[in-house]
Amino acid sequence: MDLLGQLQCPVCRCAVDGDSPPLNVSLARVIEALQEVSVSGAPQLELCPQHHNPLSLYCEDERTVICGFCGSIGAHRGHTITPVSSVYSRMKEDISSLMTDFQHQKRKLEEQICKMAYNKSRITNESDVLKWVVRKEFGELRRCLEVEEAGFMQQVETSAAVLISSLQNQTDQLTQNLNRLQEAHNTLQDLSNEGHLDFIMKYGSIAPRFRQSQELQERQERLFSSVNFKPGFNHNDIKLTVWKRLHRKVLPAQELLKLDLQTAHPMLELHHGDTVVICGAMPRRLPDNPERFSYNYCVLATRGFSSGKHYWEVEVGNKPKWRLGLIKGTTTRKVKLVKNPDSGVWVIGLKDGVYEAFNSPRVVLPVSAPPRRVGLFLDYGGGVLTFFNSDSPDELGFIYSFKLEVQGKVYPLLDVCWHQRGDNKQPLVLSPPHREHLLSLSCPQKEDK
Repeated sequence: MDLLGQLQCPVCRCAVDGDSPPLNVSLARVIEALQEVSVSGAPQLELCPQHHNPLSLYCEDERTVICGFCGSIGAHRGHTITPVSSVYSRMKEDISSLMTDFQHQKRKLEEQICKMAYNKSRITNESDVLKWVVRKEFGELRRCLEVEEAGFMQQVETSAAVLISSLQNQTDQLTQNLNRLQEAHNTLQDLSNEGHLDFIMKYGSIAPRFRQSQELQERQERLFSSVNFKPGFNHNDIKLTVWKRLHRKVLPAQELLKLDLQTAHPMLELHHGDTVVICGAMPRRLPDNPERFSYNYCVLATRGFSSGKHYWEVEVGNKPKWRLGLIKGTTTRKVKLVKNPDSGVWVIGLKDGVYEAFNSPRVVLPVSAPPRRVGLFLDYGGGVLTFFNSDSPDELGFIYSFKLEVQGKVYPLLDVCWHQRGDNKQPLVLSPPHREHLLSLSCPQKEDK
């Protein structure tokens, strides 16, 4: 009998035509896997616990290794099946990619840890410096307070000493009067014990003298005034007084500023080393450069500020109309200024006896004592511009504060306003430290610039 005619399926035992056997894909994959394992010299594959065939395939649907029978006739029949070797190579690539990602993340974390360590060290150093600054600043404040305290104590002690000395003098006088009264009382007591004849003879000389002494005593008693201890200050105002004085002491040193002719309106004239500005009678022929004001009667300082804290003073005297403040360096100067912070202009001013802050909206300022000298304090980093009444050399009076939200340079601005045919001809003066007021002098003579 021909052996090919007796071929049977090893699983179902059905007769198989030897001339045209069907293609067994599962068996082919098993054979390929076994061949690959044999060629590569890899260790023997584990066997399937159900069919006892090598676990050479991988079910993609259920993500598990299987044998050829599991994939052809078993529970994984019809699933997507891939040889273990291919899956191994693919997974090795995935692992390699993951390891690369992990290495990248590791480097990033190590960099972040280094940055954290650097920031920690930097913050420690900065905090040490800041603590030193805080101790220094508070040390200066304590010294200022100690000086103020010593001044108040000296004032109290001096006032008390003067009053005590006066009281001691009055006490000495009263003691002397008391002694005289006691002597007079003893004399009168002795006189009352005399006989009739001696009493009458002595009375005429003693009684009138004692009456005169008594009248003098009464007049002296009327001269003694009531005692009131007045040290020259109200104890309820000590904190406020010291606070005002500390403004002067804690502010930065006053800036030495000059006015910039390149920015001055053609009607303006600069004098006294470019620290005094007035509105002239006629415009001058000056270059129409972009920095120059063409509409408003303004001039800027030569120095601008883009950081730090700065303090300067401007003398306004009895000038009836003026404006002072800051302007952003990029604000156009060829048209009428829109005076508010949104346009890069922070100013206060006086007009018709009314003090105003040109905010949005404008604010009428309750100025109790018209300032002849205005101090301006700029804290660029803190975003604050504050105006003070700086008439007193010892203390400052608050006028108004603007909030600044600005980038770039800002410049001190002086607006003398129109001279109003002489009614507003008084100058504005950039005052250097410890300088006598120029406004007490006559208006400066015209100088050619």
